[in-house]
Amino acid sequence: MTAIADLSAVDLAAAIRAKSVSPVEAVEAALVRIEEKAGLNAFMAICAERARAEAKAAEATVMRGEVLGPLHGIPFSVKDLTNTEGVATTQGSALFADNVPKADAVAVARARAAGAILIGKTTTPEFGHKPFTEGPFFGRTLNPWNHGHTCGGSSGGAAVAVAAGMGPLALGSDGGGSIRIPAACCGVVGLKATLGAIPNLQAPDLFGANSFVGPMARNVADTRLMFEALLGPDRRDPYGQVEAFPRRGLADGEKPRVGFLLRCGTILDPEVEASVNAAMRQAEALGMIVEPIELDLVSLEPHFLVLLRSLLLARLGGHASRSPDKLDPTLIATIESGRAYSAADLCEAQFARTNCFAQIQDILSRFDLIASPTLSAPALPVGLDPLGRIEIAGRDAGTIRGAWYPYTFPFNLTGHPALSLPCGLSQAGLPIGLQLVGRWHEDAYLLDITARLEAVLGVQTRPA
Repeated sequence: MTAIADLSAVDLAAAIRAKSVSPVEAVEAALVRIEEKAGLNAFMAICAERARAEAKAAEATVMRGEVLGPLHGIPFSVKDLTNTEGVATTQGSALFADNVPKADAVAVARARAAGAILIGKTTTPEFGHKPFTEGPFFGRTLNPWNHGHTCGGSSGGAAVAVAAGMGPLALGSDGGGSIRIPAACCGVVGLKATLGAIPNLQAPDLFGANSFVGPMARNVADTRLMFEALLGPDRRDPYGQVEAFPRRGLADGEKPRVGFLLRCGTILDPEVEASVNAAMRQAEALGMIVEPIELDLVSLEPHFLVLLRSLLLARLGGHASRSPDKLDPTLIATIESGRAYSAADLCEAQFARTNCFAQIQDILSRFDLIASPTLSAPALPVGLDPLGRIEIAGRDAGTIRGAWYPYTFPFNLTGHPALSLPCGLSQAGLPIGLQLVGRWHEDAYLLDITARLEAVLGVQTRPA
């Protein structure tokens, strides 16, 4: 069971097709690992009996010699913000403790249609409002590399699950870095695809959407495998109004031009700087053309906060007034902060979003992709106030969004595909992430380049 749990999704899919591993064994191995690693607190709910039943049906399909989907028999988990038919979706909150959706979200339905088997729902801070996966409803999810440091958020449970072998694939969501932050903290790969490439119809404002669902896995090949199963337009999505999305890949002999954004207005941890610089040297050794670029992303933080706080106020203001005892105090504070904004503030935030998009488009007219740190420092210590200030390299760096993850949230606003790839370990043994950002609908191209880098970086992606 241990050997099966540690297989990649690609290898597991091949083994299931070769009948050397059955879907029943694959699911059982994941469930055993979940039980063994229960202390990490990565799951809100485990649907063991349903998963076992689906695994038996999947095994019968294999034995009958029928055509198999690309994810046939592979266990996967889903972040607790995303709807799952018949399985509780609580949003990480006591308010929705009894909420059981009647239908799967599009991405969940596509994964299951491709043959994947849902094994459970992973932890998230309430409504994904902060980058630490902890809350009064479920406690704290632990980083498998070091329990004294955060696993990140808000897809923290998803990152921990794949890092610790509790299923090779996970579906996370990303509203400001919530796939890429925990991916960097836990040493896994996380992809926020192009806006609309993977429909997320749960977003209340689809036209102004900045929240994405996407795959998380231990390597690029597994991430691609899940992404391909999830990808596709949907006429209900304003950004999915096409027959098919383009799929440009990396051509043989092509030398991609990389715009390297080392600093974006915040203090950078020296170990992060060393790791991403080393990764860029490896990129150059592969024949990529790496040139420095400048871009102030920290200055976008106030506008991002207007959008985030206003959205949470609109969605949850009534709940905060009626049932404050059921909500995380940091969520209540975030909601209440939204009351200070005017309609003009909201419009100005949208203007800033548009301006940032124009800046990124200009850069990507000269470069094939942008590379940067995912985070300005490795996983932060647990117990920090997510609404307070943080230190980086022993210096006061500012508020957590502007100081720790200014590299991630702007690309939620612009809609560009962005991926976090492990690129090193700190002296304390904490993973460090490299972010790669591509042009709209060049997700396949982005994955091609990332796979080439992954092959030469040789970074340990599994906690001891």
